[in-house]
Amino acid sequence: MRLYAAFLSIAVSAALLVLPGSAAAEPAEPPQPAVRDFGNGPERNEVAAGAAEGQRAETLRRAPETTGSYGLSRDRGYLRQVQLPPPAENPADASIKLGLVPYHAIAPKLNDLQRRSDRVSVEIIGRSHQGRDLYLVTLTAPESRGEAGEQSVIRDRIENDPAGAARDRRLAARYKAPVFVNANIHGNEWEGTDAALRTIEELATSTDPQVADLMKRTRLYFNVTANPDGRVNGTRANGAGFDMNRDFITASQPEVRAMRQVMIDTQPVAMIDLHGYVNGTLIEPTTPPHGANYEYDLFIKNTYANGLGMEAAVNGLGYTPAKDGVHPVQIPFRDSDEGWDDWPPIFTPQYAPFHGTVASHTVEIPLRVNNADYNLPVEELRRRSAINTDVAAATIRATYGFVHSKHDQLIADQIEVFRRGAAGEPSKVVPLGIVPGFGPEDVYTTTFPRAYVITGQRSATAAARLVDHLIANDVRVERAKRSFRLNGKTYPAGSYVVDMRQPKRGLANVMLEPGEDISHRVDAMYDISGWSHALLWGATVDSVASGPLHVSSEPVKAAAPTGSVPRTPGSLALKVTDAKEVQALNDLLAQGVAVTWTNDGSAIVPAAARQAAATVSDRYGVAFTRAGSAPGTPLSQVRIAAAASADELFTLREMGFAVTPVSTAVLNAGFDWSGTDVLYVSSGLSHAALNPAARTALDAYLATGGVITRGGTGATFNAAAGLLTATAVAGRGDANGVVRVTSSSGPVGGGSPEHSFVYSPRWFTALGAEVTVEQSYATDGPLVSGHWRADDKGMGGPEAARGQAAVVSGRDERGAAVVLFGTEPMFRNHPKGLFPQVARALYWSAAVTGATVTTP
Repeated sequence: MRLYAAFLSIAVSAALLVLPGSAAAEPAEPPQPAVRDFGNGPERNEVAAGAAEGQRAETLRRAPETTGSYGLSRDRGYLRQVQLPPPAENPADASIKLGLVPYHAIAPKLNDLQRRSDRVSVEIIGRSHQGRDLYLVTLTAPESRGEAGEQSVIRDRIENDPAGAARDRRLAARYKAPVFVNANIHGNEWEGTDAALRTIEELATSTDPQVADLMKRTRLYFNVTANPDGRVNGTRANGAGFDMNRDFITASQPEVRAMRQVMIDTQPVAMIDLHGYVNGTLIEPTTPPHGANYEYDLFIKNTYANGLGMEAAVNGLGYTPAKDGVHPVQIPFRDSDEGWDDWPPIFTPQYAPFHGTVASHTVEIPLRVNNADYNLPVEELRRRSAINTDVAAATIRATYGFVHSKHDQLIADQIEVFRRGAAGEPSKVVPLGIVPGFGPEDVYTTTFPRAYVITGQRSATAAARLVDHLIANDVRVERAKRSFRLNGKTYPAGSYVVDMRQPKRGLANVMLEPGEDISHRVDAMYDISGWSHALLWGATVDSVASGPLHVSSEPVKAAAPTGSVPRTPGSLALKVTDAKEVQALNDLLAQGVAVTWTNDGSAIVPAAARQAAATVSDRYGVAFTRAGSAPGTPLSQVRIAAAASADELFTLREMGFAVTPVSTAVLNAGFDWSGTDVLYVSSGLSHAALNPAARTALDAYLATGGVITRGGTGATFNAAAGLLTATAVAGRGDANGVVRVTSSSGPVGGGSPEHSFVYSPRWFTALGAEVTVEQSYATDGPLVSGHWRADDKGMGGPEAARGQAAVVSGRDERGAAVVLFGTEPMFRNHPKGLFPQVARALYWSAAVTGATVTTP
């Protein structure tokens, strides 16, 4: 049993307290009880609806491009030096107050280091949401084009021929071990960038023979600031309002896609992700539950060993609680029972192992300087930031030292990760005691199937998107040349096969398996516990448990096109069952096409708009069919006023809806409702806090406009505004995961998948006569995978939700068409197969209420 300290070891901050106006340290306090970080909170309703918009205000002035396409070159040697275009100086950069390097000063500093050292190469690997360049620095001894080519050949061999690589005794001596340092993914956790820049300069200019040897045996890759938007703006999220350290198996953000490609291209044996703020410094490995798709025996021995080395380096700096307010390092695996786990693959260090990283860490530096603490006196902030930079730099030094000393073994362990996958070996049970304290509570395994088959049975568009996503993640996919049978089922030619005998089978499986209900194993999770591309992305995915794969197939680099328009003349129908179909429909509406919305969730496009339909069919990969004779209601662009979380605003816009963020403050200031067809409420809007004029204006709107709500904020708004007769019941606040649902054939539920996603689930009881149940939680389960327990009083568990209404619709007494969601259909832009359910609710609400009878 590990030492249990009531989560003292994972305290969010025990930074020393400072009196206003004074930079002197008070006597240090012990770490405070832990507060688990759920990103935007269990309901994600704490952020005002307009926050993400405010972050987009700055328009960047850019110098001309000089660096060509993004990404790492495979056929160039080192040096790879470019003249980085310097951004315009920004005196409002939030880093400046802390005495740290502002974003606009990074490019000039890197340009100077390139001039001063032949060990420094810089490439632009992408741009942030707001258009800022992302800089990747490579530190290594110079390489000719041929030498760099040899490194690429070895790297490819490690992945593609791991069995042969394992037998090659000369391979490790010829290979430079790759190390990846990721800094500042949370924008207001600044100091990792400054520690990276310090380390780059030290190694670039050092004359120490040991450093020269390090440069000959390693490549150190530094993502200098993963979140330049947040760095400048002083926000955790990027410019789109996303916590990017929750996005790695969704990859909705350009910064995350750039980081993903770096990990694919460099294949690091070790990586650290620099964060803040936890005092004492928190260094992973983690508590259980542990991700079951890793080769955890290889992972834990290396991650724990490097963690101990980083601990020694940080504690060796000499900072103390009494003198500096800095507590000793904590390692969650060793020092805590639960609450800081590596179960979901959404974090950078939990995603990297699927690309061969065998030592991977989150590092949380100690002294808080963000949020409320950002208002401390400047002298105190800079004292803290200087200490934090020292701590972060110490972890970088310890990590490259660890890789240097364990060079050959780390390469061998990476090879072994890929060898097991390619050989299709069973998941290994990690032996107890492999590192001190590894007990039965740490053992998590999975059963890898022989293959997955992806078809367009439900949606060819969704199947193509899933295939393209797998390929983008370096998962190997093949396409059947002709029909075949597996496990007694016949699949048509063109079906996609994911053979699980492949080097990165762990990543394929973690995306495609249903997942596991782990509610019984732990009480506290750090973040989400359930996800499944197979169940939530709208494609049909079958698991083939075992047996030979007699499939005539060929590897694919991209999914086959899926768009089509029937050749026969007449009106066309587009069934809205996928987000791409929503995009296509909204594109047509934006062009002014006279679309009719039917009760079965289809859009009817007149024959006169055939060419426009053909264009969007090709653009979005959607299939039109011949239209029947079903009656419908004229539909125009749906204009949404949204009091919503950042991920929902992003997703609504991604689907092509016109969205205006609103909040309590916006409505109280006097909001013009004339441009709104549907009000969406999930965050930042309290009916009780509206002033009389705002309530009067809202009541007038409800006579002509629709309403969609989600979650606790939405349910409270529904009750306060007197919309639908329904009592909302809350599940446990941190409950989340994939659930089974049953849907009606109604305008919202019709065509919905058999699974949904919940976070802080709600259900609805005491329904009025005007209410229709669109979707219910299944009586079987309903939890498929994730973590959902009853609360301390035995209430709010999944058993209580069985058979209860999860999504309802109806018309209130004023005529407004209303939909209430107790599920999370747009959570972090992930459950893509659920997006059309929200779209159908919006179309139905707008059309039925009669707010969009004519095209604007």
